[in-house]
Amino acid sequence: MPAGCRPADRCAPTLVAHGLSSSPPETEVTAAGHDPVMVERVTALLATDQPGVLVDATIGPGGHAAALLSASGPATRLVGLDRDAAALEVAHERLGDHAARLTLVHAAFDELGDVLDDIAPAEPVRAVLYDLGMSSLQLDHAERGFSLSSDAPLDMRMDPSSGEPASALLDRLNAQELAALLRDYGEERHARRIARAIVAARPIRRTGQLVEAVTAAVPARA
Repeated sequence: MPAGCRPADRCAPTLVAHGLSSSPPETEVTAAGHDPVMVERVTALLATDQPGVLVDATIGPGGHAAALLSASGPATRLVGLDRDAAALEVAHERLGDHAARLTLVHAAFDELGDVLDDIAPAEPVRAVLYDLGMSSLQLDHAERGFSLSSDAPLDMRMDPSSGEPASALLDRLNAQELAALLRDYGEERHARRIARAIVAARPIRRTGQLVEAVTAAVPARA
């Protein structure tokens, strides 16, 4: 709990970094329009009055976390992880009323064990929620590079402060490696054709360039 923050106060949730950069995101986002669709079911299954920790391992904009904190008892606290700093900023603002029972951690969900060892080593974990996949927080902001409907820098990183952008990956891999990536992770039946088109079109720096290369290689009717 932050210094001087009592349970009755409205104060900022604890926000810590764990293995990833904690620098603020450059993209301004809000929680509007980012409510989860199964929040009632999740709350019915996971909310508790028992003392201990609930974990939202992919907290995103905090929709599930807000419902769980509201439905759980005062002795239950929530630890929320996300590797996307922009999503954490939204959750940080949205969950301010629950600050005394909340810790937000900038970390990937596969670091959960280490995170809990660090910040809640002696507390029982009552439930863990994983809501995997991209969210509209990524897709709705063209500058993140996930959406192919707008021309923008080809980034596609869940954590823009870590790793290489998609444009660098496309530059680095050869056609065989690109085809394997598209086949194994995208189940793309035209993987080799698309990979050759990407190599021929390099350097590809923007989503629009990638769309053009793929469309030329595999027309819509294919």
